[in-house]
Amino acid sequence: MDVILVRYAEVGLKSPGVRRYFENILIDNLLNNLAHHEIEALVDCEQGRIHVTTDKIAEAIPILTKVFGVASVSPAYTCSSEMTEMCQEVAEFSRMYLTEGMSFAVKARREGNHPYTSMDVGREVGSAIFLANQDRSVKVNLSQPDVTFYIEIRGKSARVFTEYIPGPGGLPFGSQGKVVAVVATEKDALAAWFMMKRGCRTIVAGQPDGPSQLLKAWVPNLKIVAAPVEELIYKENKVLAAVFGYTLADLDKIKATKLALPAFYPLSGLTDEEINNWLLKIKNW
Repeated sequence: MDVILVRYAEVGLKSPGVRRYFENILIDNLLNNLAHHEIEALVDCEQGRIHVTTDKIAEAIPILTKVFGVASVSPAYTCSSEMTEMCQEVAEFSRMYLTEGMSFAVKARREGNHPYTSMDVGREVGSAIFLANQDRSVKVNLSQPDVTFYIEIRGKSARVFTEYIPGPGGLPFGSQGKVVAVVATEKDALAAWFMMKRGCRTIVAGQPDGPSQLLKAWVPNLKIVAAPVEELIYKENKVLAAVFGYTLADLDKIKATKLALPAFYPLSGLTDEEINNWLLKIKNW
């Protein structure tokens, strides 16, 4: 593997100018998170696909999947898009993944002008993989294969991979307005996480340790201030709202909240079971 493909979902729905703006923020966030973990990398964007090149592929993947705005990532191998070379290199690549009696499929996507179609790639590369693994009695199974070889062809290069590793999705952190999140419990941290996933530049009103650490795993340079929310709203510029982890069981606290700005309660529609499931999910991401 020599590159990591990074995909976004919601960002792709924006107009070209807005999409480039979001892409630039997302790339900055990817680089910041990698740098925090002392991983050097080159990041570039080409036709809606972000490529991360680093010599620490395995270490980079769990970091990239904790960047808001990332829909999925795939460690990939780069080869030529010329059909003969592609068949040969993908066939060699396949021997690292196919063992005795396993089944496989090939799914190809193509952008640009080429003397073949995506169906041609699936047929020719699939045949090359089958012949290269005849000694292992491999089979073709297009519906439920043990291994799927995905091929993305763009211009003169092709990238081959076998898995999609999910990210949190949403919008890049910092692409939306600024909010202050009160974080004293894990519920509060989850409420802040939901707002961060929507791209809000979040400032935490709470202690640097404790539940706030749950958020630092996603945004290492997250600003955490041990001060009351009212003080931060007054001191920080352009704060648009406050965020609390209250649920419908906390109606008395919601009614007692008196602020000069709007207050958001992202957990108000969730049950305790759903909240616990989300907390478990983001802890083990």
